[in-house]
Amino acid sequence: MHPGMRATHLMLALISRDWAGLPIALLVAAGGGWCTALGAAWVVPGALLLGVAALLAAGSLRHLVHVARAGASNPPPGRMVDVGGHRMHLLAEGDSATRPAVVWMPGGHAPGHAMHHLHTMLREHTRSILIDRPGSGWSDAGPFPRTTATEAAELLTVLERAGEEGPFVFVGHSFGGLLVANAARCRPDLVAGLVLLDPTPPDVITYGPPNPVLRQSGPRLFLRSAVRKLFGIHSGAGAEPSPAVGSRTRADCAAASIFRELTPAGMAAVGWQTMVYDGDLGDLPLLLVAPRDLTGGEQVLDAAGDPEEAVRVRRFYLTTRERFLATSTMARRVHAPEGTGHGFPDEVPGFVAETVRTLLSELESNRPAPSS
Repeated sequence: MHPGMRATHLMLALISRDWAGLPIALLVAAGGGWCTALGAAWVVPGALLLGVAALLAAGSLRHLVHVARAGASNPPPGRMVDVGGHRMHLLAEGDSATRPAVVWMPGGHAPGHAMHHLHTMLREHTRSILIDRPGSGWSDAGPFPRTTATEAAELLTVLERAGEEGPFVFVGHSFGGLLVANAARCRPDLVAGLVLLDPTPPDVITYGPPNPVLRQSGPRLFLRSAVRKLFGIHSGAGAEPSPAVGSRTRADCAAASIFRELTPAGMAAVGWQTMVYDGDLGDLPLLLVAPRDLTGGEQVLDAAGDPEEAVRVRRFYLTTRERFLATSTMARRVHAPEGTGHGFPDEVPGFVAETVRTLLSELESNRPAPSS
């Protein structure tokens, strides 16, 4: 790893600890004390540093109180499972009977809670499992750097150590779709089927046009958010859509680390471990569920600059997602309802739940539909 990158991840590992603001404030205070000891010419800079240190310490204490209160009022609803030096949170409800259990993985670096509405729809039909990726929800941050390949392995480990029995049906949205496809590639024996909800195609990152959406969710955004939280400024930013654990810095630090893959250089560096190539999934039943068009993607098309380029951008985004169909001989396409966009799991959750139930019924009767 490049020395600069190593230093970045060491910094993220530090500020992922909610108490890290206090030693940082202490270091600034030490610098202020050292300045004042140098003589009269350094008294004013030293006093300024001491004042900054006092503000940082006060903000850090505010943050720690906030986290403690949030943790006390929101205990983990599921189990904390050790996966080798750090713990992951897993919530499993319902009985699988003759059907595989369903494992949900939301997009971005969101906690499992982001798909709780879908979880509640399936737990009456089979066992349904929500997992917090390291750093999100109630899970510990885990070691840095965070990578998709690492988190795919951790996903399989937490299921095994929690005693959940496969094979599973993995359902992943966006970046979560890329994660579960990796898990299926690594351990096909643990996977009965895949439902990929508009999964992130690595080609979009490596070869795609400039994407303002990706820029807006870049590592620097999450790093700034983590620093603000560390010193008591909690409003207006963050990787954690759920109030469950209340503005902990580890969510942003984990996102800042793993989202370094979402650049051409970052994806090129991890491509062999992260991409799922043609034929990698053998004859695994796979549903690729996505909208027919780019509804909701106007920001990307507008960035193309001219109408002809926008046509090319539209074609690129619509065809790259179809590459997932080549990963398995038993893959087939399902179109999301008309008028929905990339966020259709939230827009039409009933449709998503019914799609998953359909695959479960096919697997139960050992009659997965042929590819199309």
